[in-house]
This record gives sequence, structure tokens and C-alpha cells, in this order.
Amino acid sequence: MLTAIIVAAGSSRRVGFDKLFEIIAGKPVIVHAIGAFENSKSVSDIVVIAREDRRGEIRKLVRNQNWKKVRAIESGGEHRQDSVRAGLSRLGENVQYVAVHDAARPLVTPEVIERVFQQSRTHGAAALADPITDTLKRANVDLGVSGAVDRDRLYAVQTPQIFERKLLEQAYRAVAEKKLPVTDDVSALELIGAKVMLVPNDDFNFKITYPRDLKLAEMVLQGRGPRG
Repeated sequence: MLTAIIVAAGSSRRVGFDKLFEIIAGKPVIVHAIGAFENSKSVSDIVVIAREDRRGEIRKLVRNQNWKKVRAIESGGEHRQDSVRAGLSRLGENVQYVAVHDAARPLVTPEVIERVFQQSRTHGAAALADPITDTLKRANVDLGVSGAVDRDRLYAVQTPQIFERKLLEQAYRAVAEKKLPVTDDVSALELIGAKVMLVPNDDFNFKITYPRDLKLAEMVLQGRGPRG
């Protein structure tokens, strides 16, 4: 049984407005993200972790979309790790695998979710990742170039990230005990020495970070055509 935790509790500081409710290809960003998990055959249920002031709007979206898998809409915490921990507290007893996905990634597809899930079932932990193709430079405080970064075997880790439940819960216990900040769930798994397999991505799955990303996401979704 696979439960998806959709993290939607961010403040959108870099954008300056709540990007998750911006309309792209006729629907809010968050609808595209949740919809992919609703339509993924391996996902049994979904827990959405939201800002307290947005929970009512998300409930309305769930009703309007006639989604059947969203079993809880909970308030998030101050940091992403607090929100994921809130999602873990709402898992059903029979859940064996947990997918964590950022709601700000609306381009995820059911096919990608299934690919990552397949690897997590084989290895216990897997995450979608994009190979780095740009030339990378390290800069000093005044933005002067101070050196190069070897991009060989370098990947930008994305979501979804899917884990055996016991591994993810163990990892977040370690995060709490060590009181360390983590920016994603793979980082939490690293604290307990767990091996995480990367699943190379061959499609667009960027995170909505700046206003320009909304226009790019619109183009990608329109190019793909209708999706259930």
C-alpha cells in the first residue's frame, strides 16, 4: 500500500504570492500535482499538508475534482521537515510505502510516479533526479567565480521521492534527535546511512520557484495535451 504525502505548506516567499493556486493549463498548480497521484494506479491514498489558511480552499478543490484518494488535509509546520512529519503521523496502519512530493511540481505524471515506485520496491528508497548538464561554477561572496564544480555524476534531486515506510520514519526520528535541518527526504535518509536509488528523469518536472516558471509550465502542459 502506497500513500502519497503532498507538501503544500510553503510560504512562496520567492514568488511573492501563493504559487500553488495560480492557474496553469486551466487548473491551479496544486490540482495538477495532486491529480497525478490520484490517477496513479499504485497510490492508495493521499495526505495533503497545507498552510492552515488554505485548508478550506483545498477541501473545495478536492470536492470539485471528485477525488477519492485524498484522506486527510492537515496543517504543516514551520519547516518542510515538520510538514513531512505531520504527514507521517496520518498514515494508515497498513501503509508500507510513502511517496513525498512537493505540490510546487505540477508537471509530475502517473508514469513517473510508477517508475520511482518500482525502484523503491526493489531498493527500499528511490528519488526522481535530473542529470546536471550546465557548466557549474562556485562563487565567492561578491559573486566572483572562485572555481569549477565537476558535474560528472551530479544530479539535481526532485520529487517524488518514495521510501519504505519504516525507513522514512526511522530517518525522521534521526532528524528530530539530531535537530538537523533537511531540505528533502533523501537528506533525511542519508542521516541513517540508507541507500537511495536515483531514477533519471527524461521529462520536465521543474519546481515553480519564480513567476517565469508558471509560463514555462503552461507551455509544457499544453504541449502534452489533456490529462485525466
